[in-house]
Amino acid sequence: MRSKIILFLALIMGIVTTVLFFNYMKELDTEAAMTENMIEVVVAATDIKENQQISGDMLTVKQIPEVGLHPDAVTDPSQVIGKFTTSYIKNGEILLTHRLKSVKEETLFVSRKIQDGFRAVSVGVNFVQSVSNLIEPEDTVDVIFSEVDQLPDGNINVDTEQILSGARVLAVGRKLIAPTEHQEGYAEYTSVTLELKPEDAVKLVNASERGSIQLTLHSRIVPPQELQSDEN
Repeated sequence: MRSKIILFLALIMGIVTTVLFFNYMKELDTEAAMTENMIEVVVAATDIKENQQISGDMLTVKQIPEVGLHPDAVTDPSQVIGKFTTSYIKNGEILLTHRLKSVKEETLFVSRKIQDGFRAVSVGVNFVQSVSNLIEPEDTVDVIFSEVDQLPDGNINVDTEQILSGARVLAVGRKLIAPTEHQEGYAEYTSVTLELKPEDAVKLVNASERGSIQLTLHSRIVPPQELQSDEN
């Protein structure tokens, strides 16, 4: 009887040992598989705010198991540098493609084109004031103001001065993007939206109420001397 009990206990211990051994080997195999199938993903190196443009110093990379990797996870920092976030991203969070938008997509919203510290302000223009409707988004313009004064002797005096210089054009009408070589460039419009410092925006609105404004268009060609200075 005693020998049967010892044999039974030996069988039980053998079964338990076998189960523990297989579980141990399974864990080793899982750890080995996870170690062998690691992949680099891009994570935030700092908190990134919504609508913020991403730069290289905001990113870092870390290795995680490929098993269970989110299909939208970004694996190359170059894929996201220069793009904008559509929501808040916490420090250490993996970047996902659906939470980012390109510069071109961002230009669908004029509020995302405005630089920090500037404001967008629109003014009405006619065909002549807008340089025959030839001004396009991202052009640079000066603003000339003219005011008509009625003199005591009945004559009229016109005062004209340039009140703003080097203003960036954000939009013409509702067009926010300049046409490409393969698109029709001309479109009629009756307003131009400029990017100005707050105090210059007030100056422009005041001038448009007091008299008339005229826009003058800058050249987009970079002078040779500026190219040389950049190279130096």
